[in-house]
Amino acid sequence: MSATLQLTGTWISEEDYLAGELASEIKHEYIDGYVYAMAGASRNHERIAGNVFGELSNFLKNKPCEPFSSGLKIKTGSRFFYPDVMVVCAENKQHDYYTESPVIIVEVLSKFSRRMDETTKRIAYQSIPGLKEFVLIEQDFVDVEVCRKSEGWVSNHYFMGDSVRFDAIDLMLTVEEIYARVDNDEVRSYFQEQQAQQ
Repeated sequence: MSATLQLTGTWISEEDYLAGELASEIKHEYIDGYVYAMAGASRNHERIAGNVFGELSNFLKNKPCEPFSSGLKIKTGSRFFYPDVMVVCAENKQHDYYTESPVIIVEVLSKFSRRMDETTKRIAYQSIPGLKEFVLIEQDFVDVEVCRKSEGWVSNHYFMGDSVRFDAIDLMLTVEEIYARVDNDEVRSYFQEQQAQQ
């Protein structure tokens, strides 16, 4: 989901937050007792999230792991977030509206969400015991950042012409697949160069 906006109201309990989300038309994230309204998303944001979710859905069809889009929350400690895409495999304890055990989390960055995604969410997500990969994807230019637990959460960057490995589910995606239909300067230039070479 795009940027977290202003704080709404005063401290509330997790139970009140969860109950409120069921009745709310606007999504909110919950950080240590405080609720933050979520902003809308751009076309490019939705294209990238949709591309990743679609590829994961096709690959995981009839497999035990399952992809979810931005409608399902993650609970980590006393925080609830709506990631853009995630993959959940075996869960000991299932909840209808959130998970505590994703293996992959994907966030699409914007100038408004970058600070939250790269700081608060990164720290919270990397504290999830079963998380194997955290992925940050730029929408205004081409950059897919993958941080793997097995590599100590070091950032690996992928660009047009590269393939991105999702170790947690043994899937390889090209950066072109991730950025299909995305309209930004780098994507346009890349495909113009590809056409010129044919």
